[in-house]
Order: sequence, then C-alpha cells, then structure tokens
Amino acid sequence: MLDHVSGDVVVVGGGLGGVAAALALLRAGRRVVLTEEFDWLGGQLTSQAVPPDEHSWVERFGVTASYRALRDGIRDHYRRNYPLTPRARAWRELNPGAGNVSRLCHEPRVAVAVIDEMLAPFRGSGLLTVLQPYRPVAARSDGDRITSVTVEHRDSGERIELSAPYVLDATETGELLPLSGTEYVTGFESTLDTGEPSAPEVAQPANMQAMSVCFAIDHIDGDHTIDKPARYDFWRTYQPSYWGDRMLSFRSPDPRTLSIAERTFTPNPDDDPFSVVSDQRLSAGDGNLWTFRRIAARRNFVEGAYASDICLVNWPMIDYFESPVIDVPDAEAHFAAARELSRSVLYWLQTEAPRQDGGTGFPGLRLRGDVTGGADGLAQAPYIRESRRIRAEYTIVEQDLSLAVRGDKGAVEHEDAVGVGMYRIDLHPSTGGDNYLDVASCPFEIPLGALIPQRVENLLPAGKNIGTTHITNGSHRLHPVEWNIGEVAGALADFCLAHRVTPRAVRNTPGLLAEFQHRLDRDGVELRWPDVSGY
Repeated sequence: MLDHVSGDVVVVGGGLGGVAAALALLRAGRRVVLTEEFDWLGGQLTSQAVPPDEHSWVERFGVTASYRALRDGIRDHYRRNYPLTPRARAWRELNPGAGNVSRLCHEPRVAVAVIDEMLAPFRGSGLLTVLQPYRPVAARSDGDRITSVTVEHRDSGERIELSAPYVLDATETGELLPLSGTEYVTGFESTLDTGEPSAPEVAQPANMQAMSVCFAIDHIDGDHTIDKPARYDFWRTYQPSYWGDRMLSFRSPDPRTLSIAERTFTPNPDDDPFSVVSDQRLSAGDGNLWTFRRIAARRNFVEGAYASDICLVNWPMIDYFESPVIDVPDAEAHFAAARELSRSVLYWLQTEAPRQDGGTGFPGLRLRGDVTGGADGLAQAPYIRESRRIRAEYTIVEQDLSLAVRGDKGAVEHEDAVGVGMYRIDLHPSTGGDNYLDVASCPFEIPLGALIPQRVENLLPAGKNIGTTHITNGSHRLHPVEWNIGEVAGALADFCLAHRVTPRAVRNTPGLLAEFQHRLDRDGVELRWPDVSGY
C-alpha cells in the first residue's frame, strides 16, 4: 500500500512557478505539498543554471512584488555573505556577474539559498511539506477532477500518493497533463487554427524548440582539459544547413536577423562591471560569449577572492534539436545526447577553439560543476524551453502581442488580466529543422483564460504549460513570467477554496473576477503596463 500525503493544494514541480505558487498559498495559510525532481528548488534559475532573462524595466515595474523580493534577496545575500568591493556593495542595482543578458546575473546557489529562506518559516510551521527528489508517475481522476497524484523518488523508487482539492502542474514539461488525461497541445500549431502569421499551414506537434544543458566555467592557469567525449567527432563536424558553419564554432545565425554573425570569446577580459550594458532592448548581448551570461565578475569582489570570472555557457552551440524529448519513447537517450553535446562544446573550447593570438584551444578553462551542482559537472537539469500546453479557455496567439501586428496600439488588453510580462517572441532552432524565429513584442498582459483548462476543473498550470502557442511560448517562458503565472495559479486555488467556486467560475463571473483581481493587486501583482513601447 502506498504512503499517502494530503494537503489543501498539491504543487507538482519546484521550479520558479511552483515556488511562487506555494508561497502564494502559504501566505494565505494553506497546507501545501510541493514536489521537485531535482536537488535544488528554483528550476531554470537554479538546477538548470539559466541566469534570469528579464525585460528592460525590471528594476522599476513589470514584475510581481514577490518576484522583486526574490531579486532583492539575491542582492542582499551577496552583500551579507560575499567579499564584495566597497563599490559593488554600494551599487543599488548590484549585478554580481555583470552579464549582458540580465541586470542580475548571479550564481545558482545564491538563488537556492534565497528560495529556501523564503520557504523556511512555512516548513517550520508545518504548513509546507517538500518532497524532494520526487517526480510524478501516475494520476487518478474522477470525471473532470483529479483525485490523486503519485510521485516516485528519483533514486530509491519509493512511491507516495498525494491528494488535495487542487493540483497545480508546475513541472517543466507539463507532466501531469498526459498522466491525468488533461487535453493538451505540443509543437507548432497551424495558422489555419490560430491565424498566426509565423505559423505553418499544417500543424507540427513534434516540432519543438531546442533544449540545452548549461554549464559553468572559469579560466585559470594549468591544463584542465576533460576527457574527449565519445561522440565528439560527430558533434565536431555537425553543421545544420542554415548555421553558416559547424555548430562547434563561433559563427552562427543572429536570432533577430538570421545573418551569420561572428561571436568573440575572451576569457577574463578585465572589464569594469559597471560599464556592462545589460538591456536586451538595445542589444541581445551575445556578441561576446564570455560576458554574455557571466555569473561572477571577479572585479566585483575583493582582490584574490575570485581567481577568475565565472562564465555560464548557454550559447547557440549547445542547443540540442536532434529530437523532441516530449511524448517520445527514447527521451532519456536524447537527454544523454544533449549532455554529450555540451561536454563536446567544452572539449572543443579547451582544445580547438580559435584564439585571438592565432593559437587554438583554451586549456585553462575549468568546468565548475561545484557551481551548478550537477554530478557530471554540468547543470543538474536540462533547460527545456517548450512544454506541453493545456487546451485553455483562451489561447494567447502571436497577433495578441506582435509589435509588427499591434504597432502603437500595444498588446491586446484582457478584461481577465492577472499579470504582465515582456519578452521578444524568441524561438530557438527547432526539432523540425527551423532556424530562429525572433519577433519584436509589445509589453503584454497575461489573461486568466490561459490558465483555465477547457474541461478539467481542479488542475491549474503553474509554469510554461499555460495556453500559449508554440510561437507565444517564446515570450512567456522566461523567469518573471513563469513566476507570475505560478503566483496567480496559487492565489487562484486559494481563492476558489475560500469561495467554494471553480477557477472557471472566477473567470466567467464578473463580480468574482473583479474580487480576484483586487486580491492580486493587493498582493503586488501588476495587471496593467504603464505607457511603454515594445522591442
């Protein structure tokens, strides 16, 4: 007989959406069971080792109050615990890594510590039960309601049955959707169904964005070359037709123009962290691969504290698009192949990458598995950009937010808005052989209808599995939007329990919707944008 754990709400998946959902419920006094497959809570910010991708106004508006508390907590953690220079310590908008991709590039462990600190009082009070590392393997349903979810320990195989009036799917790939029979979509929809100008005429459900296995490196004296990966010779010669060179090179398409661009790579450039421009409205920031996603700039720390910068590798050349990993029988083989690609990229950097002095290879590059926590030196978890997506009451489509379509009208305004977000529609090369698709966007609102399944009554998406399309997933998959979605899903479950109504009724009953939106506003969830233009 299975062990059984119950609560007011079960949150399956401890990424950013799952953590935000749990916090919203816990603040309301609900008993929460939170599960996570990997060793760290935080998902793309931590176990996947992806520094936050955020919009240009993140320091002033456009995120929820609790997401801002997470960001503030990361900076406070550095100020309290790290040997910052006086100048860096006084920097109000401290960017520890001085990376181009974000105004807050940082080491994953810092976010883990802050998330654990945010959850600590609720663990102590007994309101929060965290089951880790557990992954979902089964679900039971009664009609249009999920009655239980079974999770399995990643290592021991021990199984536990979980039950609650509401279940939130905060997994990276929408794992509860097939387990529970909830209707969902994968891959590219047809333009005949969605009207999207960038969609194909025929749906392509197996055509999904590349995934990536990230890793951290620094550069110090000595030879730190790893063993040659078994499939290195395959990846060394691999060249997609549109790439402009072999993938293992510093040449690849510019996502916004598709012209072939030459990136630079100079370890430890000794630049001034205060001079780094971290604004994707002005530049994608990927021209210099070392500073692109740098997570520790040694000049932010007292001399000698860091022997080198720490660079996070999430570059075009590690994108794995040989096959999808959702709804395929050999997903584990492709996860392993993606890890082999990343190790091959590192080996190429150490042995064959061209240097500015005319030589080849950077043997001083050192794999920093201690920074990412992965047993093999890479990130613990793959960065999966595209999830299964619920068939929702409202599906967000390209023409809702495309700058080319909407122009100065701005994104579509939603009466049922439950948050805001901003990111270009940024699709990486796909398993169907497509090049980048990168479309300028308007600052957008998140409609509640995108969080309501068409049939199932007590399951809510709390991450990348909301009602977007393949295309609009590209603007809704980033850190602050995932957090907003999770926070709203948690708040909605609490609201429904308190009022004894369904999520569908909240969206479709004007009085309930207004009351729920007032609650979100009170909790610091922004529902509208000020007058700003997209990019």
